[in-house]
Amino acid sequence: MSEPANPRSRAIDVLSIGETMALVVPARAEPLESADDFRLEAGGAESNLACHLAAAGLSARWFSALGDDPLGHRIRRRIESHGVSTDGVVIDDGAPTGVYIKDPGHGVHYYRAGSAASRLSPAALDVVDWSTVDTVHLTGITLALSPSCRDLVHGAIDAARSHDVRVSFDVNHRPALWPDAEAAARTIADAAARADAVFVGRDEAERLWGTSTAADIRSHLPHVPHLVVKDADVEATEFGPVDVVTVPAHRVEVVEAVGAGDAFAAGWLGELIRGGDARRRLENGHATAARALAATSDVPQPDPSPSSRGRA
Repeated sequence: MSEPANPRSRAIDVLSIGETMALVVPARAEPLESADDFRLEAGGAESNLACHLAAAGLSARWFSALGDDPLGHRIRRRIESHGVSTDGVVIDDGAPTGVYIKDPGHGVHYYRAGSAASRLSPAALDVVDWSTVDTVHLTGITLALSPSCRDLVHGAIDAARSHDVRVSFDVNHRPALWPDAEAAARTIADAAARADAVFVGRDEAERLWGTSTAADIRSHLPHVPHLVVKDADVEATEFGPVDVVTVPAHRVEVVEAVGAGDAFAAGWLGELIRGGDARRRLENGHATAARALAATSDVPQPDPSPSSRGRA
C-alpha cells in the first residue's frame, strides 16, 4: 500500500512511535567539556519528527513510555508545548526516563539502559485508534532497544496494514545499540521491507548492507514504494513506484548535525501528506533539515509571543 484511501479524512496525520529521552545540550555551540551553561530539552528521533510536523501545521501524535519521574513529566510537557499530542503515553513507575547529552561537533553520549521506553511491547498499542491515523512512523532505534520493542515495531506495522494506514520507517542505524552487526543488518532490512516509505543514509546503508550507491540500496530494498536515500550534504534521491528523482542538498553552515535526519523525514512526509510530488517532497526535506543543521536544538523552538498563537 502506497497511499491510503482519502488520507485527509484522518484526524491524525502522523503517529510517531518511539523513545524520547531528556536531552542536555550546551546553551551555545561549544564543546561539552568546556561549556558552562546548558539547556534541558526533550530529544528522540520520533518526537523530533512529530515536533517538526506540528511546526509545519500538521497534526502529530507521539507515543512511547516515560518514567514516572521529573524528567519524564518535563519531557511530556515539552513535547506538548510544540503542539504534539501525547495522548496514551505510558507512565512507568518501575523504570527511569532515559538521558542523553549532546557534545556539539563531537556527537552525543547516551544513558538509556533499562529505560521505560525499552519496556514497551505490542500490548501498549491497544490504546491506539488506528482508524484516525493517516501515517505511522517508526525507526530502527526502537528495534534495537529490546526484544519487546522489536515486537512493538512489527505489531505497529501489522496494525497499520489492517487499518489501511501508511507506514513510514527511518533506518536510523545506531551501531552502539547493536552488538551483533549481522543481526542489525537483517532486523532493520526486515522492517524496512514492510514499509511504504523508507529513509536511509547512503553511509549507514553501506555500514549495514555493504551497498555503496543509491542504486545498490534500491536493489537491496526493491519493493518499497518510496525509498529515500540521503547522501549527507550532497543530495537525496527518491526511488518511487515509477520515477527516480534526485535533488541536491542545501548549502548551510552546520552548527550541529544531530537531528537533521529527523527534520528531513518530517519535511518529506509533510509534503507527501499534502500531495506534493517527489521533487517537492525532497526539496521540503532538505529545507527542513537545513534549519535543523543551523541550530543546536533538535526541534523548532516554540514562539512564545502572542502574535504566534494560532499560526500554522
